[in-house]
Amino acid sequence: MGDGQKGLLSVVQKLKGGQGAELRILLLGLDNAGKTTLLKQLASEEVDTVTPTQGFNIKSITCHGMKLNVWDIGGQRNIRTFWNKYLENTDLLIYVIDSTDKKRFEETGVELSELVEAENLEGVPVLVFANKQDVATATPASTVAEGLNLHTYRDRAWQIQACSALTGEGVQDGMNWICNNVLREKQKEKQ
Repeated sequence: MGDGQKGLLSVVQKLKGGQGAELRILLLGLDNAGKTTLLKQLASEEVDTVTPTQGFNIKSITCHGMKLNVWDIGGQRNIRTFWNKYLENTDLLIYVIDSTDKKRFEETGVELSELVEAENLEGVPVLVFANKQDVATATPASTVAEGLNLHTYRDRAWQIQACSALTGEGVQDGMNWICNNVLREKQKEKQ
């Protein structure tokens, strides 16, 4: 069994209890990528006023009957050094990229690469939101995926999802990917 399957399998095992199942999700990305706006969108909150996260935000949301404890950690360079303190016991990683900020693609790629190589995130599924797709100059999600070399991730399940955290477009599709993959793994386990 590949590490990617092990990661999803551990999520499935947590969900076996059905009601009361909780997942710990880490929401990371560079500053101004739209992480907090995405979190507010997931929590069905107003996204009109969002200020940069100086530390972290935690929200518990329900999605497809699962309780998701989402940790939104600030993405400023001086805060990123502390990301590794939050990795333990993470069930899923959501990484948000500002698709309009081409100058920072290399920087965000390095950060994501370091995260997936972290021992505490071994095999943990990754959902990459290519955010700000509502802006005309946004790089398409497929191009972002290629630039990040996501196709080389063999030890985990991953998905890239085009979205606009501001309008909500594509956000639910990403969450559905998480839930559908968990359900698929659960069905495989029953066979």
